Parts: sequence; structure tokens; C-alpha cells
Amino acid sequence: MILPCTAVLFDVDGTLVDSTPLVERAAREWAAEYGIDPDEFLSDAHGRRTVDRVADFLPPEEVHDATARLDALEAVRSDGITALPGAVDLLANMNGLPYAFVTSMDRAQLKTRTEVAGVPIPQVVVTAEDVPTGKPDPSGYLLAARSLEVDPPACIVIEDAPAGIAAGRAAGATVLAVTTSHDPAVLTGAHRIIHDLTRVSATPTGLLLPDD
Repeated sequence: MILPCTAVLFDVDGTLVDSTPLVERAAREWAAEYGIDPDEFLSDAHGRRTVDRVADFLPPEEVHDATARLDALEAVRSDGITALPGAVDLLANMNGLPYAFVTSMDRAQLKTRTEVAGVPIPQVVVTAEDVPTGKPDPSGYLLAARSLEVDPPACIVIEDAPAGIAAGRAAGATVLAVTTSHDPAVLTGAHRIIHDLTRVSATPTGLLLPDD
């Protein structure tokens, strides 16, 4: 199956890079410090900016420092970070199809995790610091499309989390979900769901997907 597009907009964590063990360990340590149930915090943290999730639990005057603390706990770790199946091969063979990264991480986190995983960073990257509101708001994907000088409806967004899927849909893009971090049952907002990127390939005019 071919999904035609003018550009591809990739989420990173959970789509191209797996840093789940690192994130969960840091979040549990942080939650204990702030008296927050770590399971509740983690239940809807994936795919969202740290600051937005912290704001769900703490008063506004504490959010900045608490976010900085969680970021610091994550920054001292790099263990367990790996590239997800098919990610590196796909990025190395985009065949001229423009693409960008749109991530809820900040630039320092993105640099560390992609370097450890061996995932190359493209010229166009939108991070948590570049938008006023994180996913599920579409701002990141709209900015990436604008930076690539393409119309959002002509883009494919590749995501692994419900918040990112909602952001891609709100931007008007076609959304392809991978089941690398969530059960398919919660990814039904995507236009199409596949297991991972192993059998996905790029052509100058779109993505070739596996039939199954």
C-alpha cells in the first residue's frame, strides 16, 4: 500500500527512539519527591511535553522548578536507549522525500537520545521549546510543515501516542500510528496502524507500507 505525501513528520520518542525505561525510572524518582502517584503521572505522560504533564499535578508556581527537576533526572541517564525497529534504515533511505522531527522533548534530550540510539537528526526539528502548547495541540506539526514549505494536509505524521495522533489529525495531516508503545485499541484516531517501521520504505512521492 502506498500513502502519497509531500513530506513526512516524525514523532521521536516511542516512534524512532525507545527511552521508556529511562523515562519511567526518572519519573518514579521525581514523583516520590513530590508526593505524586507515579503510575497516575505516567499513565498519560507519553507523547506530551513534560511541562504540560507536570502542570496537571502541581500548582502553577511550582511547575517551572518541578519540570526542571524532572528534566535533570532524565538528563543524567542514557541507559537503555535504543533505536526502534526500522527507524534508522528508513531515515537513511528517504529517497528525497522531505521530512522533519516533531518531538515533545527539549533539544538537549533530543540530542542525547538520538546520539545514543544512532538516529540521525534532520535539518528541520521542532521541539518542546519551539511551541507555546504541546501535543495534542497541532502547533508543532503546523510549524514543521511550514518550515518544510509544504501544506499540512500533504504530510504524513508518524506517531505512537494518542496525544500525538490527535495533534497530527488537528493539523490536517494523514496519521500513521505504530504500536511500539501503546495498544492498537487506543490508537484508532490514526488513519492507519502498523506494528513498527521495519517494512516501511520511502519513495519521492510517499511511503510504501506493508500489506498486513
